[in-house]
Amino acid sequence: MDRMVVHNPAFCDITWGASGSTADLTLDIAARMQNMVCVETMMHLICTNMPVEQIDQALDIVKNKGLQNVLALRGNSPHGHDKFVQLRGGFACALDLGHPDVIGNNSVASIGGDHNDLSYLKKKVDAGAKFITTQMFYDTDVFLKFVPSEVSIALEDIKDNEEAMRSYGIHLGTEMCKKILANGIRTLHLYTLNMEKSALAILSNLGLIEEAKISRCLPWRPHPTNVFWVKEDVRPIFWANRPKSYLSRTMEWDEYPKGRWGDSRNPLYGALTDNQFIRSRAHDKKLLEDWIVPLRNVEDVHEKFKDFCHGKLRSNPWSESDGFQPESMIINEQLGRINIKGFLTINSQPAVNGAKSDCHIGGPGGYVYQKGYLEFFCSKEKLDALVSNCSALPSLTYMAMNKEGTWISNISETNVSAVTWGVFPQREIIQPTVVDPASFLVWKDEAFEIWSRGWASLYPEDDPSKKVLEESYSLIVLRVQNNYFLVSLVDNDYINGDLFAVFADL
Repeated sequence: MDRMVVHNPAFCDITWGASGSTADLTLDIAARMQNMVCVETMMHLICTNMPVEQIDQALDIVKNKGLQNVLALRGNSPHGHDKFVQLRGGFACALDLGHPDVIGNNSVASIGGDHNDLSYLKKKVDAGAKFITTQMFYDTDVFLKFVPSEVSIALEDIKDNEEAMRSYGIHLGTEMCKKILANGIRTLHLYTLNMEKSALAILSNLGLIEEAKISRCLPWRPHPTNVFWVKEDVRPIFWANRPKSYLSRTMEWDEYPKGRWGDSRNPLYGALTDNQFIRSRAHDKKLLEDWIVPLRNVEDVHEKFKDFCHGKLRSNPWSESDGFQPESMIINEQLGRINIKGFLTINSQPAVNGAKSDCHIGGPGGYVYQKGYLEFFCSKEKLDALVSNCSALPSLTYMAMNKEGTWISNISETNVSAVTWGVFPQREIIQPTVVDPASFLVWKDEAFEIWSRGWASLYPEDDPSKKVLEESYSLIVLRVQNNYFLVSLVDNDYINGDLFAVFADL
């Protein structure tokens, strides 16, 4: 899902299991799509084996989770039946479900391949549907009978070749879409069938997306229409690489920061739970391949951080996404050098002074600014040397804290500083990320915990490398009290500053 939404689809939908078999799972996934992945979500809802009370309950959950789009369907025949059977006390068709005032925004009408479809479709639109989508199809001439014979013939020759099947599917999908677009249709709805790579390949063949030009409009993906988060436009920078964790820890907030973070010294973040350490299977696989390797000493740990900065690793335990943020590639060589010195970076951004923005949120004609920022782990000895060097560089501000909460800083614990902002015509200044000491206190617990729960825990119990990693972790937190610190470093001179100069002789 994350790999698809970077291309900014108009929406993504989640199907309802046959005969309502996955109702709870569908509701949970839909809520996560809307609130964690932050993509406009459309949830399917069917009549099959669904009493009215259960549908009402599902719609209550939909509303409470901020979802505003439902695709109402009659559903297929119940298991063991040749045709649809209306459940006693249930609905007979999608039209019975089509009352958009239930959730306050969009109800969706679908069309299939029957000659009565236009009549049914008009009734659905009259009932309040705001959006029309077709059923999945393989023959564009039906859209402008089912799988055409030439497709069946082509598949017969390659049915035992998985790669050839995939390539043919991409080719067929591309040619279908070309024909659809050539006939004046402006919108494509692709069913990925959990194979997003094929869907993205089709879009790439059509020239509708370009991997090399994926842009990050804001440092974090804003919520599209969630009524609870829609006004949010500022966050602490510490969770820049772990947005889902941030969302899970702020889920219960009554309101979200708009315009300014404010001066609260006690943000009520949710407690650190297993939710913050849940990873996708694909990301877990990359972590296992990249980070679960033999480790002889702490210097090997430094080497892993350096390799990530140089693009040799695809994953990082402190990041929910794959690879480096593109903007940090500008400073990857400098990052690699300081990691070898024992400053283990987990978050960074280069300084930017008035870069032209293509951000659709701010509008055209805007400019983006940001201060150079680094976040890293280092020993107390290295921190002391860094602090000494900072005294000669007044544009640098820092705060550092170990696991026990020892605080070292040259700023007040109440100071909140913007590190990214944008200036756009006819808009107030947009300030999407800040450094907030109170939030740093919360974040440091999570950052330290990742050493064990995000990395060491991946090693088999009998692997000797696990002991090495746990020893380095204990050097940070346990065995040598207050020896390693999490450090946040800002260069406030975003015009002439050099954030890496402070590390030159360390």
